[in-house]
This record gives sequence, structure tokens and C-alpha cells, in this order.
Amino acid sequence: MTETVHNWEDHGYLATYIKKNGSFANLRIHPHGLVLVDLQSYNDHTKGREETDQLLNKVEERMKELFHGNLKRIKRLPAILRGGVIDRYWPTADGRLVEYDIDEVVYDEDSPFQNIKILHSKQFGNILILSGDVNLAESDLAYTRAIMGSGKEDYTGKEVLILGGGDGGILYEIVKLKPKMVTMVEIDQMVIDGCKKYMRKTCGDVLDNLKGECYQVLIEDCIPVLKRYAKEGRMFDYVINDLTAVPISTSPEEDSTWEFLRLILDLSMKVLKQDGKYFTQGNCINLTDALTLYEEQLSRLYCPVEFSKEIVCVPSYMELWVFYTIWKKQTEV
Repeated sequence: MTETVHNWEDHGYLATYIKKNGSFANLRIHPHGLVLVDLQSYNDHTKGREETDQLLNKVEERMKELFHGNLKRIKRLPAILRGGVIDRYWPTADGRLVEYDIDEVVYDEDSPFQNIKILHSKQFGNILILSGDVNLAESDLAYTRAIMGSGKEDYTGKEVLILGGGDGGILYEIVKLKPKMVTMVEIDQMVIDGCKKYMRKTCGDVLDNLKGECYQVLIEDCIPVLKRYAKEGRMFDYVINDLTAVPISTSPEEDSTWEFLRLILDLSMKVLKQDGKYFTQGNCINLTDALTLYEEQLSRLYCPVEFSKEIVCVPSYMELWVFYTIWKKQTEV
């Protein structure tokens, strides 16, 4: 191997080792005692990965010998596999990198609105990923139940409006509860097409037809629909917003998603009955600043509202998720 050593006064050492096959290692020694070893190699077979593990085992043993047992801690991180056909790495909402046990790309298409992926996980079943965001897996009934009120609501004979929800999970579960009518407004037909074929554990057969005995699916932008319903005076017992999570950004003046959320909230309140309820997701529980800012937005709507929130573990998210229930504040007569 070709060795190159760099020495910086008061800043430690860096040694690089390059093999003829292109594999290389970096050894970085910091003055305060931290020693980092990074190894990069191209291995497209199991044998190559086993050889790498054996090499790292030898490096660890040699380090223990050189430091005469004075090492406080050795930590080896799993290898990050880059350039593969299947992308197994997806970030959580709060910026942590998660490696999923994905073994198959089931569906991958670009619609006029977003990239749509459905990937298969050994643990979670098929996972819907929209423009890089993990949306819902077949394992995630907890998400669907939470955004419907966690089993505390009686949907029998009720008028329900679903904004988004192209995976069909909410629609499928509500139809079982004998509502009067459910209207789902989803802008992206390709999300519906992908999910009705590859997410059937989530949506059942409810997306096979855009109309049923107690439901209809409109392939439209929800904002004009909400404005139309408000003008017509149409009212709903429940509005379920499954469009987008609360933005990570805490600068509403710089992030158009906040403006979009405020518009959706105001329009939804205009079509929500006085005793109705509005359900929506928030975001990861760790994003306290963003969630606090969202709650502040609720005080700025055209009508006074109150809210409660629930924290739920959604399996494929690998993080706790916040859900909101919002209702119009009752005025005393």
C-alpha cells in the first residue's frame, strides 16, 4: 500500500493508505486522544465484506497492543454501502440517518408533482416514499388510527373530508365505520395508481374505483376544492389533513410550506361544522421549535380554535410522531 503522512503542529496526524485496487484507509490521530480509522473499498460480494471485517479485527487487536491496554473505548460502526441499486438510507425528520432493511425497489416513477417510490422492507412491508420522505408503510396502521382520532370518534353517518391520503389507508379504515359520505381530494393520480397495486395491505380494494357507496375520490388540487365548498356552504363533521407534516424550518417568512399550511387550516375551518374536528399530523417529537411554531399559527386563524395532541410510535418512521386534534372554540351565548 502507498502511505502518505501529514503532520500538523498542535493538530495531530493524518495518514492515508492506498491499495492498488483503489481501496484506501485514513488514519486520523487527534491531540486529545481520539483516533479515527476510515476504510473505503469496493466489494460487490459477501467474501469481500468478510475480508474487510477480518482486516478491521486485526487493526483493533493491533491498536490494543500499541496502547498497552490504555484504550478507553473502541467503537466500530456498520459499513455504509453506497452506489447500490437499492437505496437503504433515509433520514428521519430530525436529521438522523437510518438504514432500512430494504431488499427490493417495487415501484419508482416521477409524476408531474413528485418522485414516487415504493420499496419493500423485510420488517415493515412495502413503504411509500414521496420525494425522499418516508410517508407510510404497510406496518403503519398506528399512523392511520392516530390521524383518525385513535378510535375515539364515531364516524357513523358522518360527512368526512380527507385532504391528500393518496395511499388510501385513511379512506379504507373510515369506510369500514359506515360514514354517510367520505370525500378524498388527492392531487396525484400516480400515487393512487402505485398504491392500489403495491400497497393493498394498507388500502385494500378502496382505490380500485374512484367512487363507492359512501365515498368519492377527487383527483384535484385541494385548495380550489376547499374554496368551492366554502363558497357553497358545504360543511363536514371531520376534516383530515394528510397532505404534509409541519415544516422543519422555523422561519415562516422564508418557507412557503408554512403559508400553505395556514391557508389549508383557514379553509378547513370554513368547511368544518361548529362541533366538528380537524385531524392532522405534526412532526417528530424532537422538533420542538417547529411544533411550537405550528401551535402559534393556530392562534392566528380567522376563528378561535382549541387543540390537543397525541404522541404515537409509527413503526417505519423509527421516531415518535405528534398528531393534532383541532376544533372551533365554543362561544358562550
